[in-house]
Amino acid sequence: MPRASIRNNPLIPDLLAPGLDLVFCGTAPSPASFKARAYYANPGNAFWPILHAVGLTPERLAPQRYPELLTLGLGLTDLNKTEVGSDHELSPEAMDAQSLHAKLRRFRPAAVAFTSKHAASLALGVKAPAYGRQVELLEGAVAFVLASPSGRARSFWTLAPWQEAAAFVSARRQGRERAA
Repeated sequence: MPRASIRNNPLIPDLLAPGLDLVFCGTAPSPASFKARAYYANPGNAFWPILHAVGLTPERLAPQRYPELLTLGLGLTDLNKTEVGSDHELSPEAMDAQSLHAKLRRFRPAAVAFTSKHAASLALGVKAPAYGRQVELLEGAVAFVLASPSGRARSFWTLAPWQEAAAFVSARRQGRERAA
């Protein structure tokens, strides 16, 4: 399938607010996500079940409920805000790591989690980042590299980095509860 470019139409808007616990960052919406105007809407994508399985959401949310993540201290964005498709279909020049860095500086989340090694590599400037928590901060945020929830990436699947990111968020949530 050739890549689709949506130059004059907004794709799925960022879900960002100041001080979030964790922002998930992918490369670009799939055609199914673009059609649904919701993050990770392809039925073969495990993003929403994983969020619930690792305790980041109290129930399994449907993709169309993605705005509710803000109430849980979670956000969403993509590196490529102008194209739709799988990583191999996207143009390298549309991958905008600089905009992601600016968003992280502006909104100051505690952490950012990349939902693929490709997105992490582009944003972190590292050829082959390891899964899990990264040593270096990214614009002041702890960085996690997660196994892709895409159905196309099942052969590379591991739940451990998702659990690590969830433990980070859980510790922040518990700290707020103790302080309250």
